[in-house]
Amino acid sequence: MKTALFASAAVIALAAFGTTAAFAQSRDTIQIAGSSTVLPFASIVAEEFSAAFPEFKTPVVGSGGTGGGLKQFCEGTGDNTIDIANASRQIKDAELEACKAAGVTDVREIQFGFDGIVFASAASGADFALTPVQIYKAIAAKVYVDGALVDNPYKTWNEIDASLPNQPISLAIPASNHGTREVFQEKVVTAGFKEAGQPEGLSEDEVKALETTFRQDVVIEISGDYTETLARLNSDPNTVGVFGLSFYEQNTDTLKVATVDGVVPSKETVAAGEYPVSRPLFFYVKGQHIGVIPGIEEYVQFFLSEGISGNGGTLEAAGLIAQPAEKTAEVLAAFEAGAQ
Repeated sequence: MKTALFASAAVIALAAFGTTAAFAQSRDTIQIAGSSTVLPFASIVAEEFSAAFPEFKTPVVGSGGTGGGLKQFCEGTGDNTIDIANASRQIKDAELEACKAAGVTDVREIQFGFDGIVFASAASGADFALTPVQIYKAIAAKVYVDGALVDNPYKTWNEIDASLPNQPISLAIPASNHGTREVFQEKVVTAGFKEAGQPEGLSEDEVKALETTFRQDVVIEISGDYTETLARLNSDPNTVGVFGLSFYEQNTDTLKVATVDGVVPSKETVAAGEYPVSRPLFFYVKGQHIGVIPGIEEYVQFFLSEGISGNGGTLEAAGLIAQPAEKTAEVLAAFEAGAQ
């Protein structure tokens, strides 16, 4: 973890809730929210956990995006706040500070595997072989053409590069509440922007605007989960959507995936470090709720068990790319020791 925020769960729980027993009576179900990428994995674990531990109620798993989930998580402690936030990126320093300011001083990071970010389109449509610079040129509000900075003139993909399909440009990307958006920005847009080059003499603000301002005529920002992106593709077959690899693999009957820098996204290419747009997945546990909300510690241990998130486990069959067993053992040991 980025910083040490450890505190005694028992002492904090009693201070925040009055008595453990009273709080347990007001809510005895684990509440989870956050990343739409992690949502299907957490939902599977919740159901499996309920079957394996019938003494605990089935955890309630919601979405809302990584940013939204962490915002809820950091609102404070107590029965009206969530216990776990799912995240498709690591928590930011500013979010940790917000947690601390609201009294959430025991934040435990759980990394449980990997996922890739893919560009998928209608299975009946053309094949795409994309690069970050092509994607940047498709979505940037302004681009350089023949040495001049102009409003983006590209209408079809093949106007950007003759190797791309003669198809209208339309991209459905995650909105800013999603961790996927930040990884997309960092590993695709920023990489493409740097490759595209820029003239000298621009201010820092001008450079940032060129990199991060997207055109409004072809870019659709999706604040909901991947099912909303899929619905957009179903309504407009010309749209290329940004998805998590695991979601794409569950919808190969209606979607086809683009290569990025010549690499086909798959569990194998992500695990090998060959596919360029991949990221670790996390969830964050409110340590102050452990021992107060029944089942949190058992849920974490169950989630990290070999049969659930390990090689050949339940989540791998659902699209998770398992991390090395040694990493999982390290994460679990740190959680049980109360490390941040």
